[in-house]
Amino acid sequence: MDTTKAQSSVLAFSDYTVLPVSMVINAVGELANEGAERCDPQVITQASSLSNLPVDSSSMDVVISISRSLQFPSDLLFGEISRVLKPGGTVLICKSLQSVAEETDKEILTLERKLLLAGFLETQGLQLKAVGLSGVVQSFGVKAKKPSWKIGSSFAIKKSTKGSVKVQIDDDLIDEDSLLTEDDLKKPQLPAGSTRKACKNCTCGRAEAEEKVKLGLTMDQLNNPQSACGNCGLGDAFRCSTCPYKGLPPFKLGEKVSLSGNFLAADI
Repeated sequence: MDTTKAQSSVLAFSDYTVLPVSMVINAVGELANEGAERCDPQVITQASSLSNLPVDSSSMDVVISISRSLQFPSDLLFGEISRVLKPGGTVLICKSLQSVAEETDKEILTLERKLLLAGFLETQGLQLKAVGLSGVVQSFGVKAKKPSWKIGSSFAIKKSTKGSVKVQIDDDLIDEDSLLTEDDLKKPQLPAGSTRKACKNCTCGRAEAEEKVKLGLTMDQLNNPQSACGNCGLGDAFRCSTCPYKGLPPFKLGEKVSLSGNFLAADI
């Protein structure tokens, strides 16, 4: 036997008035792989009336509860078990078998749920044999572990370094600009006398062309008037706001426009 191995601190409490030492030893034996084989357990009986355990916080490696009642330990004592256990410590809840197997499985699930709600991890149901006051007694139990971290503790999270995202370009993709011909790239020419205006968000070049066009009558327009809309010769009532013939008297398209003698004279 390794005498240098540290002795585990074990607390056993029960609702029994008298708790046989054999039941404690048997329960400790179930936890031999938890390092409880070398211990001097502290035993508390008649614990059903307790609301707290008379032990310092985080002072026990193992806590064992032995009872006959399914209502023991209470929710308060589950919290006390968590308090007195060291981080990473083990709890074992043992109960006498007083029902059929199906009901036993149900009670094991109930205990596991209570332990999980109390903050314990790695719950495991066990079928036990214990030597009690009336001989060999069939019993069951559930063991679990207290988390190794303390409430309020913090630690840094290591962020994994991710490489730059590589985008794979499909060689089968076609450049849309390569589908345009030279004629498609040419800006449309604004016809003389056109009354059509460029759109608000013009992208075809008409708006740019309109800025370059200077509205005014040329000799060709006077000698051989043409109209894109066909209304220029009908008079100002039918002409567009940008019509170069605005202000001139009505005329026939294709004939020379005659100006009155005072057309170019100032009104004032």
